[in-house]
Amino acid sequence: MDNKKDIIILGIESSCDDTSAAVIKNGVLLSNIIASQKVHEAYGGVVPELASRAHQQNIVPVVDQALKQAGIDRNELSAVAFTRGPGLLGSLLVGTSFAKGFSLAAGIPMVEVNHLQGHVLAHYIQEKEVEFNPPKFPHLSLLVSGGNSQIILVKDHLEMEVIGQTIDDAAGEAFDKCAKVMGMPYPGGPLIDRLAKEGNPNAFEFSKPRIKDLDYSFSGLKTSFLYFLRDQLKENENFIEENQADLCASLQKTIIDILLNKLIKAAKQTGIKEITVGGGVSANSGLQNALRAEAQKRHWNMYIPKFAFTMDNAAMIAITGYFKYQKKLFTGQDAVPFARMSIND
Repeated sequence: MDNKKDIIILGIESSCDDTSAAVIKNGVLLSNIIASQKVHEAYGGVVPELASRAHQQNIVPVVDQALKQAGIDRNELSAVAFTRGPGLLGSLLVGTSFAKGFSLAAGIPMVEVNHLQGHVLAHYIQEKEVEFNPPKFPHLSLLVSGGNSQIILVKDHLEMEVIGQTIDDAAGEAFDKCAKVMGMPYPGGPLIDRLAKEGNPNAFEFSKPRIKDLDYSFSGLKTSFLYFLRDQLKENENFIEENQADLCASLQKTIIDILLNKLIKAAKQTGIKEITVGGGVSANSGLQNALRAEAQKRHWNMYIPKFAFTMDNAAMIAITGYFKYQKKLFTGQDAVPFARMSIND
């Protein structure tokens, strides 16, 4: 293909505590570099000020490494795509400001990307020498992360509708907060996933909310879990230590049941059998196994992203930027980041 006709997108992701840059050429991923921040572990959660400073330190070397690994010179780039939101405002500001400067210096347009759309479109990232089998439209996407739990009707690459969402806390937050109550380090979700494999998922029962339609709620589960532990610790101060694996397995099963109950309902209501999952919690092995089991039972075509694309990463920003570039959906130098955004903002 003539280089002049190639669409080469540099993607930048800085919505939370991972600084990432990726290069996509004609929809094919050439590089995806992620610099994670370990500084937050000591605080039991992400500290926004520390995250912003780490992004400032990481963004230049990460972008440089992404371009070198891709074998792409900045003069070959068609556009720079960046996460405008949602996320931590200070973190987003670093990526937005860098994108503005890079755009001016390279003489290329900017494409703003909604982080939530990026998670949904991670399934459309092509990789070299990897079979490409993307979801067909329309499909239902279960988006589950530390900040979001949504069921999205995806009609096209850039046409999406939220048909169910959490009215309070997200599934990922429930994992992390309950892990914290058990004295586990941050982030607690992956640790619960690992310990759950050794426990009995039916050992304990926790409350499941009764929320109308397709919406979610996880605040009641967190409260139920907290009170349950408080009562048990009165009887046995070593209760958590002695039952940790069973607690993790039972908690994980409860969260998965809540998520799947509404997803199954959405699939029945819409008649759609193309089902995708995305976001950090989609890396949970228990959720993946449950989704595969439901897919087999209900004849769904189930799409689970590879681990690298479940976390916050610039590849999903670059592929979203690629689709927006094709429609000439550019943004100006007056763009400002937003901490809160819906999927269609």
